[in-house]
Amino acid sequence: MISLVPLIEEQIGLSLESLKAQGIVPMDVNLKISVTRTRDSSHGDFATNVAMLLAKPCGRAPRDIATAIIEALPGSDAIKEVAIAGPGFINFFQADDASSAVLGRVLEQGEAFGRSDVGAGKRIQVEYVSANPTGPLHVGHGRGAAMGATVSNLLSTVGFDVEREYYVNDAGRQMDILATSVWLRYLILSGVDLTFPSNGYQGEYIIAISQRLLDEHKEAFKHDVAAVFDGVVDDEPAGGDKEKHIDDLIERAKQLLGEPHYRVVFDAALDSILGDIKDDLSEFGVDYDCWFSERSLTDDVQSVVKRLETAGHTYVKEGVTWFKSSEFGDEKDRPIVRSNGLSTYFASDIAYIENKIQRGYDEVLYLFGADHHGYTARMLAACEALGHPREKLQFVLIQFANLFRSGERVQMSTRSGSFVTIRELRDEVGKDAARYFYVMRKYSQHMDFDLDLAKSQSNDNPVYYVQYAHARICSVMRQLKQKELEFDQAAGLAALSRLNEQAEADLLTLLATYPELLVRAAQAHEPHQLTGYLRDLANALHSYYNAHKVLVDDVELRHARICLLLGVKQVLVNGLSIIGVSSPEVM
Repeated sequence: MISLVPLIEEQIGLSLESLKAQGIVPMDVNLKISVTRTRDSSHGDFATNVAMLLAKPCGRAPRDIATAIIEALPGSDAIKEVAIAGPGFINFFQADDASSAVLGRVLEQGEAFGRSDVGAGKRIQVEYVSANPTGPLHVGHGRGAAMGATVSNLLSTVGFDVEREYYVNDAGRQMDILATSVWLRYLILSGVDLTFPSNGYQGEYIIAISQRLLDEHKEAFKHDVAAVFDGVVDDEPAGGDKEKHIDDLIERAKQLLGEPHYRVVFDAALDSILGDIKDDLSEFGVDYDCWFSERSLTDDVQSVVKRLETAGHTYVKEGVTWFKSSEFGDEKDRPIVRSNGLSTYFASDIAYIENKIQRGYDEVLYLFGADHHGYTARMLAACEALGHPREKLQFVLIQFANLFRSGERVQMSTRSGSFVTIRELRDEVGKDAARYFYVMRKYSQHMDFDLDLAKSQSNDNPVYYVQYAHARICSVMRQLKQKELEFDQAAGLAALSRLNEQAEADLLTLLATYPELLVRAAQAHEPHQLTGYLRDLANALHSYYNAHKVLVDDVELRHARICLLLGVKQVLVNGLSIIGVSSPEVM
């Protein structure tokens, strides 16, 4: 049996059906049955509080209901005893060979061990990173990338049909600022003497794009400085308004270049940066099923705005069209069409919600940065106003990751061009350490990414510690071969009763909990549960290895112990692969 939790939950469900037929439990009771492992084995291996939850609807004492449930249980060879504890807990004691039996399943199923069909038949779309293509991905984006990829892998592992999507913000003001920044750098490179705007995008990557533009198109986009700044308000350093300054420059770029040439500059910037983003994410082990273009929503935006207007969910004030989001739980109403007739970012987001739901997803999961915490209410409001259940949308708000080198925090800013890219991080600490470090804290917690620790080859480095457990087992197998010792897996599985050490029992219990852990971590969208489990498994393995010899002279015991190690090795590989981390054989 892979895990006794599904078995026990199924048995309780059958018991309740029997009790409904007897009139003990009302027919309209639809209770979610939850079974968990106990912290104290003296209270059994598993427990449920279902009897206490049924007390009120049944009008009976919890212990009386618990007795009725136990009497109606179908029974199983995997459970040796069921008992009532405290006010009405039902405790289950597994059969003595239940934990060791899991080892045979691990070795039989291999990389499939831990997989389940809990989410079978349910389609989930997971959107993550979706950073504006205005610059290279930096380490601040890395946590969202690692989290999104791992959450997707977890959901897929437990049976959900998962589609991974990146929303490309290839429209709007920020992209216009980017295109204008590239054009202004192009002008400087072509000999035009101008002061670069304080609110423009800076950095070597902008200069590189501009240089390619100049190499390919020569001076086709060149204009003199007087024409460029004609009618443009002063920048902030000159006592003006930096926001109005950059907006005026955007308008001058569009006017001077005209639509065809402006689009060439715009696309050169977009294609270059988006290409780098795709490459960086792929090298980081993060791949998508769909790269969705915001520009493709143009018609959809007009459609949803009209739909909201027709439903009476909008009003016009001073030329601006507002969505009555406050009527659906948001703190205030939100503009969706500006006075100049252009739609807002939020209007695109509303159209994107409708687009996703029309694609048939049962659930849409957004992984946002924690700075988007105020955004979820308006998204839910839009979903409801469009006539869809709010529950369709789920959000994971990821706190920021702070990067430290030699004890000093590394400051980052995309606009100023001062940041550490994902590529640089990967080159410095490696993909494995980066992926592991990013997900080993709960997403709602701030994390400090210690570069020095991530590069260290010591037990203080969490990913090294887990990977070393795998490498240690591989070393044992090499020693087995070098010493020309016999190993028979079938004989080892038949001799599991010889594993009498407490450390061996602890390892077997950990193996048995792996499938349950995956379900919990997937449903909670919490990869840190998996990294915590792998740390515990590695710790148990290291402790066992240091205290007990595996390649003993007793052939039967040796077979059993090697089977145990191979089971641990397989689960380490399975768990690390979900996180996107390798399992080295030598360290």
